[in-house]
Amino acid sequence: MGDHKEQPLRVGAAVRRRRRALELTLAVVAERSGLSVPFLSQIENDRARPSTSSLEKVADALRTTAVELLAAADPACSVDVVRALEPEPGPEPQMRSLVRGHHQMHASEFTGGHEAGREFQYRNDQLLYVADGGVEIEAEGRAYRLGRGDTLYLTGGVRHRWRATVPETRVLVVAVAEHIDAFEDRQR
Repeated sequence: MGDHKEQPLRVGAAVRRRRRALELTLAVVAERSGLSVPFLSQIENDRARPSTSSLEKVADALRTTAVELLAAADPACSVDVVRALEPEPGPEPQMRSLVRGHHQMHASEFTGGHEAGREFQYRNDQLLYVADGGVEIEAEGRAYRLGRGDTLYLTGGVRHRWRATVPETRVLVVAVAEHIDAFEDRQR
């Protein structure tokens, strides 16, 4: 239960994301694919499951492949459990995804050290939560020290880097997914 492998894929959201990314209307996709607008709407809303042939026509109209659309499809479940992993012994930092699939939110857990020199800049907003240990985060020319239970919110587009300051540090990073257009270019 709750395992994506047991659930059928919902391709509708992947079709909609691709169509919107190309800034196409349903009418344009219908014309290119030879399928009707109502049928395409039903596909996008997961009220109809396209045949292999129909999915290939939609993929061609969206300048992609059926395989790519299926790879970007959402599992048909609204609840999913990601079980804790036993940490592997050793000094190597570890990262695991806390949300599986292609959703509006991403969450990851970082355990151990972290490459302090690596700079990050995400398109959308992000929240860092220190579950255990401590970190130092450099953002917009300032350094912030965070301990257990502290959070730091970063607006999309802010360049930053961080490092663990305490062994066995655990940091949770929650972000708006990159495929969601939550970020507008800000003038610097």
